[in-house]
Amino acid sequence: MTTSTSRAQWGAMPLFVLLWGSAGIFTRIGLDHGSVLAMLTLRFAIALPVVLLLGWSQGGWLPSKGLRWSTAAGGLLMIGLYSLCYFEALGNGITPGLLATILGVQPILTLALTERRFSPARLAGLCLSLAGLVLVVYQSLILTRLSLPGLLFSLGALLSMTLGAILQKRSPQPPLQAMPLQYALSLLLFLLLGTFQDVHWDNTAGFWGPVLWLSLVISVLAQLLLYRMIRSGNLVNVTSLFYLVPVVTAGLDYLVLGNALPLTAGLGLLAILAGLSLSFRKSG
Repeated sequence: MTTSTSRAQWGAMPLFVLLWGSAGIFTRIGLDHGSVLAMLTLRFAIALPVVLLLGWSQGGWLPSKGLRWSTAAGGLLMIGLYSLCYFEALGNGITPGLLATILGVQPILTLALTERRFSPARLAGLCLSLAGLVLVVYQSLILTRLSLPGLLFSLGALLSMTLGAILQKRSPQPPLQAMPLQYALSLLLFLLLGTFQDVHWDNTAGFWGPVLWLSLVISVLAQLLLYRMIRSGNLVNVTSLFYLVPVVTAGLDYLVLGNALPLTAGLGLLAILAGLSLSFRKSG
């Protein structure tokens, strides 16, 4: 990795974490005014023309012929199935804290699947960050009432994001040549599911504001940042950034919705940062 690429990678990380952390707040607000499939369908219906325009400006809408099947599979896992399982897990009684903890296993699972040789210190750093994540979301965890469908959807989100990220890492395709096909297939998936489920929403700012934010900021800008970091960086390090997302969400929850941060969240943040520092240092 060149020096300029490395600097761009580190510069993208805080912006990505801030944007991705905001998604939970806007999702929670939007679901008070519309159904899961309404939000997902409209989100990708708005995002798709944008990524098509961006892809066209970069010289192409489709991946190379030999990469289309793997690109489609990675997108359906990392975008379509992950989004669906994430929303359905919340809709089936799983608290954001428990869901964040289950998804926090992703860097450890990715490490086991992709790196045959890794230091004990690197694994210890990831486990320390996972422990910090538990502290951050502790209050949400103790309020959890376990739901079998919710747990299955949570595990589905974990597996689809992990396998999708691995496929995306292996692809040499530029992000803007992959995203149009992936978003089109994800939109088709949500449209098909919408024929079997109730789809409704309110024509209010409480619904359209979150949908526009999720469509343009999260599904375009943040997703593009994520793909570029996956392409140019270490996959375990990139997925480890998701440990910081609940911290940002908790901070925005306090600033936007007025929910106070517990002391354990501050201790958890310190543990996450220490764990990430140890893991990143031992990634070479």
